[in-house]
Amino acid sequence: MSAAADTLPDTPYAIEVEGLSKSFGDRVVVRDLTMRVKKGQIYGFLGPNGSGKTTTIRMLCGLLTPDSGRGTCLGMNILTEARAIRRHVGYMTQRFSLYADLSVRENLEFVARVYGVPDPVGAARAAVERLGLAGRDKQLAGSLSGGWKQRLALGACILPSPDLLLLDEPTAGVDPKARREFWAQIHELAADGLTVLVSTHYMDEAERCHEIAYIAYGELLAQGTVKEVVAGAGLFTWSVAGGDPAPLARELAALPGIDMVAPFGASVHVGGHDAAALEAAIAPFRARPGLVWRRDEPTLEDVFIDLMNRSKDNFR
Repeated sequence: MSAAADTLPDTPYAIEVEGLSKSFGDRVVVRDLTMRVKKGQIYGFLGPNGSGKTTTIRMLCGLLTPDSGRGTCLGMNILTEARAIRRHVGYMTQRFSLYADLSVRENLEFVARVYGVPDPVGAARAAVERLGLAGRDKQLAGSLSGGWKQRLALGACILPSPDLLLLDEPTAGVDPKARREFWAQIHELAADGLTVLVSTHYMDEAERCHEIAYIAYGELLAQGTVKEVVAGAGLFTWSVAGGDPAPLARELAALPGIDMVAPFGASVHVGGHDAAALEAAIAPFRARPGLVWRRDEPTLEDVFIDLMNRSKDNFR
């Protein structure tokens, strides 16, 4: 894919940055971030609100200039070629930003004309068909539900045929069915060679990514495939069922040797980084009548909660 007639540099990486830092006033929002994203990958960005994900995305696509560090996006220098980078990048924000009083088709035709897409009417028609918007092309954008607005915004982003798609929490507030359909479309785009960097809070979405990175309060704490991130967390986990999970979780969370406690429905996940200390902490509870303990493998959500706990301590 190409958003412009110029030829992109030949590189295996869509994004390759080292030591990126950005501050606003006396607050460091991104600190010494280094990451690589291969072409054609779906790369997930995880982290709590205020962790620096959006700032990082904006630096990568040339909308913000880092205070320090270096890197390339699509083989172009993020410090000196920001304008050229933007011609090849589609950026979809969490907030719907198309024209509410124009129809689906009119919005897409307008975007096509703004970006100089050949045959804007035909390009808009093709986008309508590809994204399953047929039958809604005459509907006003402002009257669409959240899921359909999301499809329209994605269609507008890919109309100029970008080489990199940046999605900033694109499915926030969208129902599970619409989220699943959205991700099916993202995988189709990646299969065609588009690189996608997406920030999300949803674990099921993170598990759909080829690789993920966890960023908290400006620092990159983990990155790799889901399997690598889970293994690298070094968590030992148990689940316990029976009794009232809320007071049980409070009791367990107060004990040394337990680093992560998370209620899951009628059970509680308990984790720690020191297997012996964890075993010693839960030993009295394993003899308690009515409780059923089971050794578990840590999930990505367990790791996410553990990283959140540790990142809060680091921030303080």
